[in-house]
Amino acid sequence: MAGKFFLFKYEEGDIVTTRKKHPCGASSWKLTRVGADCKMVCTGCERQMVVQRPQLEKMTAQVNRGSELFK
Repeated sequence: MAGKFFLFKYEEGDIVTTRKKHPCGASSWKLTRVGADCKMVCTGCERQMVVQRPQLEKMTAQVNRGSELFK
């Protein structure tokens, strides 16, 4: 991805809040693997999902990393 930059610096263990809610009603996901493909686990129903990084960038509303909050 030459010439492109990432909006968020994701790390494993981050809680990502998405713009749209999951069908279970939760809108937060825990990142378990970060790279070109990111693996996420829903905090409401434990459903796992793998998405490509550019798609995750569009889905993200904010990132919670411990006590820090990134918008």
